Amino acid sequence: MANPGPGRPRLEQQRRPGTTPRAEILDAAAELFSEHGYANTSTRRIADAVGMRQASLYHHFATKDDILDALLSETIAEPLELAGRLVGDTEAPEIRLYALAQFDVAQLCASHWNLAALYLLPEVRTTRFAAFRQRREELRGHYASLARDVVAACDGVADAITLPFRLVETVVNIRSDDGMAPSDAERTIAEAALRVLGWSGDFADVRRGANAVIGRLAR
Repeated sequence: MANPGPGRPRLEQQRRPGTTPRAEILDAAAELFSEHGYANTSTRRIADAVGMRQASLYHHFATKDDILDALLSETIAEPLELAGRLVGDTEAPEIRLYALAQFDVAQLCASHWNLAALYLLPEVRTTRFAAFRQRREELRGHYASLARDVVAACDGVADAITLPFRLVETVVNIRSDDGMAPSDAERTIAEAALRVLGWSGDFADVRRGANAVIGRLAR
């Protein structure tokens, strides 16, 4: 039996991707929650998928809710950090919004499992996940702030400032329906986020500027 770290020895050698037992647990839970549903997945089933004892799983996560919370947090942590930096940046507003939408779509597409689909779980509406919902609302607010700046700069459609955030999250439904998003989703959704606000400029310069901003501000 292997013993990769704290907790009881593993039942067998590593079978999940990840550099730590915690990462393996999250990968297994993401698959099981996505494929079989949250309510139908027990911590024992997650532990079995990893190849560890259930007691070892509890060393890393006290409850199944804690596992779900960690997975949900993964979906917004980096976009939220980037959004906070973009709101206070001095680049043109269309470049900042494009950069956030492109970055956010990219990370939603890159995840092996369609984790953002977990937003729709009824459990996520409970008090236990209030902190996650607050962070998602913060991200939504950053999108609206950036969109408002775009509208002000181009005399655009003020009533549309909530739509860029919604457009980005269409990736979740696309992946649910088709298994994966189109290869050009980052570009087309970021462009749509500007078009829906009434912006009508040339995307070539915006795209170059957005890539430079992401390189400068994103970790």
